[in-house]
Amino acid sequence: MTPNFGSNRSSAQRKILLVTSNFPRWAGDNTTPFVWHLAQDLQELDWKVDVLAPHTKGTATCEVIGGVRVERFKYLWPAILETICYQGGALVNLRKKPSNRLKLPALVASEWFAVARRLMDKKYSLLHSHWILPQGFTGVLAARPLGIPHVVTVHGSDIFALRNSLLTIFKRFVLYQADAVTVNSSATEKAVINIAPKVKELHRIPMGISTQLPTTSLLSDDLRKRYRRGQGPLIVFVGRVVKEKGIEDLIRAVALLVPRLPDVSALIVGEGQDRPAFEAVTKSLGLADRVAFCGWIQPEIVPNYLSAGDIFVGPSWAEAQGLTFLEAMLVGIPIIATRVGGIVDIIKHEETGLLVNAHAPNEIADAVEKIVRESSLRQRLSTRGHQLVKREFSRKSSAEAFSQLFTRVIEIKDRVVCKEEG
Repeated sequence: MTPNFGSNRSSAQRKILLVTSNFPRWAGDNTTPFVWHLAQDLQELDWKVDVLAPHTKGTATCEVIGGVRVERFKYLWPAILETICYQGGALVNLRKKPSNRLKLPALVASEWFAVARRLMDKKYSLLHSHWILPQGFTGVLAARPLGIPHVVTVHGSDIFALRNSLLTIFKRFVLYQADAVTVNSSATEKAVINIAPKVKELHRIPMGISTQLPTTSLLSDDLRKRYRRGQGPLIVFVGRVVKEKGIEDLIRAVALLVPRLPDVSALIVGEGQDRPAFEAVTKSLGLADRVAFCGWIQPEIVPNYLSAGDIFVGPSWAEAQGLTFLEAMLVGIPIIATRVGGIVDIIKHEETGLLVNAHAPNEIADAVEKIVRESSLRQRLSTRGHQLVKREFSRKSSAEAFSQLFTRVIEIKDRVVCKEEG
């Protein structure tokens, strides 16, 4: 339900500047779209949302994508040098190419300037920063002097990584200076409290997914015929193809399963910097005819790829929330996931999925065989997983929670200003 703002709040005041380092670079880009989806959903609730994101080679400085206006600030020239964000995310890019760290001061300074200029030039009622660093930090420096309400959303990677003492001080500063902080899971919440136990306002708001099922099963049927061997099972993974997602553990689990389930196969959906290494492991284990890498696909057909599988396996070593798990549960295939991070908020062992330890290919193999052999378990996991997603993890419910929080934060700030002026 759209919040009631009262007669003193006009639609012109329902305007948000959303700052993020993760946003589609162009229509049809492979950058994960959850921030974009949130912006779209907030606009459905009568908020006006402008997005500010880093520029990179090939992106427009200003455009509208799916009804959302996005501006991109430049931080290095020429654009070919802007390589910190996108293509797997800043943390992956910093790990793969440490020289990117030399570019961080330029990114932070340029982002601060871009945020401050827009907050001064336009009448935004709220600043929403995604990730503590650098967005939350630049947001505090820009919004606090102007008295603009500031909400920081912690997605997980920003709190679990970058743990040296200096960066922890910066994180604590942001968390204490924000008007409200949101987290996406119990694991993220615990990590925030560990750094900033006296944070002003802390709210758990999971990111949601679209609960619309695929309109046609023809693509799923075609994919199933293409990738499934004989009686199966066909295991599906969807996500970034980087080592932190545990894809090598899945590949090694397939090797362990071959003697037990001769028709086992796996489909790896997604793209990432570590794909060549995983393809090499697949070849070395003699699994080239069983493990397929199909690359990135359009987000709207991800449910079709999930529906083509018999089992979804997400063997992540760390996961703050895990939207792909929700997407798999929605289409009704049983889930095997690692017992890490926010996954345990979603997967209840032997109720909505099976949990295994990270770095444990043998446990993945045993769980796959268990699901294949026990039809009653398979049906229970599928049914209860689907029901949970429909009930608690829709995009609509997530946007409404953010909308209600924004309303409250703005009204509190207004009361403080009125009291100071009166």
